[in-house]
Amino acid sequence: MLNDIDFNRLKVFYRIYSQQSIGGAAKELNVTPSAVSQHLKKLEQEIRVRLFTRMHKRLVPTVEADRLFAILKPFLGELQAGLTLFQNGKDEPSGLLRIGAPVEFGKAFFPKVMALFRKQYGEVTFSLTLGNSERLLAMVKSGELDFAMVDLFASQRKYVADLGTYHVEPVIDEEVILACSAAYFHARLKGNVSPDHILTQDFISYERSHQALNGWFRHHFGKQSVKPSVVLTVDSVQAVRSAIESDMGLGVVTRNAIRDQLDRGTVTPIKTGKREIVNKISLVQLQDKVPTFTEKTAQSYFREALREISQ
Repeated sequence: MLNDIDFNRLKVFYRIYSQQSIGGAAKELNVTPSAVSQHLKKLEQEIRVRLFTRMHKRLVPTVEADRLFAILKPFLGELQAGLTLFQNGKDEPSGLLRIGAPVEFGKAFFPKVMALFRKQYGEVTFSLTLGNSERLLAMVKSGELDFAMVDLFASQRKYVADLGTYHVEPVIDEEVILACSAAYFHARLKGNVSPDHILTQDFISYERSHQALNGWFRHHFGKQSVKPSVVLTVDSVQAVRSAIESDMGLGVVTRNAIRDQLDRGTVTPIKTGKREIVNKISLVQLQDKVPTFTEKTAQSYFREALREISQ
């Protein structure tokens, strides 16, 4: 039955019921009373129910009319609100933005940037997903995220064949360094930063595969598949930083993550004479996606704010 009902006739009924008058509905719809009467008659034929009774030139809704109006009122109200939101979103950022970010990077920077953004654009709300590159890329691809900031250093080898699916824009360059506490450096390394001597030390790692540690040794010394002595595996930048400060061993971190400790001299970077690894945080969205006005505004704001914060 639903496929046989003309939606325009339901709108006409809604106006008649609201006005309790054919003439009033005709005026609102800018059509003739005859046209309104014809729509009502055809609707009653389609649903096989009488909707109004005429009493002394007045329309009295039937029980069925009351029920139909109760169904239509919230639906049409939500429809109008949604269409208004779409229209407003073309002129002023509004609505929900679904954004992804690396776990520690997102924790450190995104709430602050989102709060500042909402001070300018209060009609925008956020859903923030924190995860690894694999999860974020998959969610962008499936449409679960509007866009994401992704750590491509951690993902580029595994996903380089798939990156053609995405539009990738580098936003922030972070130096990735191997570091230990100043006390550990003087007591254990004693200034000897040869690869063989470094590999006799204790290490802190983010993951069991030790990808970051292997990447550091490959970049600086050309060594493949090293087997470091890992004394702590923990999926947290804060925990790695704390373990380094506690003289537990060496760990791979971004320079931004331990900037204060480096400035105070409590943490020492391992310098080999080669340039440090550069880790790119990139804005990723689907290649063929046409961003909404709200998304464009947010992306521009996030680019500038994150670059400024990470300086």
